[in-house]
Amino acid sequence: MPVFEQLNSGTMYLVCGAIVAFVAVVCAVFMVRAWRAGKALGMDTARMKRAMTASATFSFLPSVGILLGVIALSGSLGIPWPWLRLSVIGALHYETQVAQAAAEQLGQQLSAESMTADGFCTIALLMSVCIMWGMILMTVFGKRYLAKLSGGRKAEPASDKPGFADAAMTAMFVGMVSAYIGSYIGIFASGEGRFLFRGTWTPLAVAAVAALAMAGFTWLTEKKHMEWLEGFSVAGSMLLGMLAAVLIGG
Repeated sequence: MPVFEQLNSGTMYLVCGAIVAFVAVVCAVFMVRAWRAGKALGMDTARMKRAMTASATFSFLPSVGILLGVIALSGSLGIPWPWLRLSVIGALHYETQVAQAAAEQLGQQLSAESMTADGFCTIALLMSVCIMWGMILMTVFGKRYLAKLSGGRKAEPASDKPGFADAAMTAMFVGMVSAYIGSYIGIFASGEGRFLFRGTWTPLAVAAVAALAMAGFTWLTEKKHMEWLEGFSVAGSMLLGMLAAVLIGG
């Protein structure tokens, strides 16, 4: 049986589906416990219902971006594995980038035609190992960290300056974006595939469209006080970028 067919086999659906179902049950249990805790605290039932409705509403459109990630990865990794990764703990920007980087290091394309059993195992292992440290660190240090936040320190005056974590996260994403876009700029500048001009500048054009879309969402959020758009910016930028890829590459 070809590797890609194995990645979409019933066994993969059973294993991944069981894990997703377990996480869904845990979420339902915590939702019930949160509702009971709210009732015990004397919170108004109507307000709790409105909070649940608002949370469900504002979670729907941002999840479109997650669905796009599943669709994008399913063409090379099958449906069950991306569905599991992006349903439980994975992040859209993380999963796609790590999968692509792992495939490139293996010297193969992230596609169904070139996927091998060894390649999939390496990609899946890297996607899992690199993201599990948040859970491990929280398990080991979370209680101590929460205790430090809740007491034992004097209140510090509010500051608008970003902390080290914000700066480090921004620097990391700038570095990743620069590395990915830089590789396409290098191919374009080297003249490789010059007679296939469309194939060299399409990624740059798509990146520019997505960046402009994100800038537009940010402007509307911050300048026009349309805060509700903030949760939809990633999905919207991805959709516009994919549309640009279809129009330019078609």
